[in-house]
Amino acid sequence: MGASPWLVPVTALRRAVGTQHHECRSGRLGELRVADTVVPADAETTVDVELSVVVGGIEAEGTVRSTWVGSCRRCLRPVGGSIEAPVRELYRPGGGDDEETYALGTDQLDLEPLARDALLLAMPLAPLCREDCQGLCPTCGADLADGPCGCPTEVA
Repeated sequence: MGASPWLVPVTALRRAVGTQHHECRSGRLGELRVADTVVPADAETTVDVELSVVVGGIEAEGTVRSTWVGSCRRCLRPVGGSIEAPVRELYRPGGGDDEETYALGTDQLDLEPLARDALLLAMPLAPLCREDCQGLCPTCGADLADGPCGCPTEVA
């Protein structure tokens, strides 16, 4: 197994506050799931960030992109799309102890936790196949996108 695509060497970068470096890394994160929405294990994820040395660490600002699949919350048809999540996060030595920052090693930083967190927060919780999806008939279960099912529509 090769080296992780998410590890970025930062030894030279950390020499002076204000130094910037662009990084674009792609790879697979494994399956990510929120309710019935999934970033599949084989989905390509891209992290495109500008790394800036700041007092006390390195700031990563940019975007995380991937694809997702799931089921429409109304009609249960398969649905999918892409995610583009903006990120602006701080890496600090010992950052793993602080929930607000990511851990910064002496010679590298790991973009994988940033990518995972950004995608999990941006995934749709209740996706729709289309905004005007009629869903399923609560009586017979017919897909109302195919037309009326014939069940009585009583209003109580």
